[in-house]
Amino acid sequence: MDNRELGYLTRAVELAEEALNAGDEPFGSVLVSAEGDVLAEDRNRIAGGDSTQHPEFFLARWAAQHMTPEARAKATVYTSGEHCPMCAAAHGWVGLGRIVYVSSSQQLSRWLDDLGVSPSPVAILPIQQVVPGLKVEGPIAELDERVHALHKRRHARLS
Repeated sequence: MDNRELGYLTRAVELAEEALNAGDEPFGSVLVSAEGDVLAEDRNRIAGGDSTQHPEFFLARWAAQHMTPEARAKATVYTSGEHCPMCAAAHGWVGLGRIVYVSSSQQLSRWLDDLGVSPSPVAILPIQQVVPGLKVEGPIAELDERVHALHKRRHARLS
């Protein structure tokens, strides 16, 4: 993990904090071209009641509309948390390249369990189980405690 990639991941965590501050669950993602240009970014937007408004899903749709298949395959999504199965499938269907995530779904599941939060209605699956052969990197120890702190803040507010 070089400083440039750590910068993209830091931005994803900043977007997760923006989501939390807006009343959403703390998730954020950044789509980066093979040349290192930030093409699009988003944060979680499920507070309005649509649980599909994940940033990773948004980036998959954005990429399908704005990038060639070749450019999508060479791009990387940097994200605060490992893709859920819905987002991993969208990523795979549009042919995006590598994923780098700060915290894993398994970590999140443990953190939420420790906080007494009910389990997700969707199975926790590693990205590679949904999209075999995809290059995936994470968790990233330099930032995972920042993401953990965001989830603690969210659920402290809800209790």
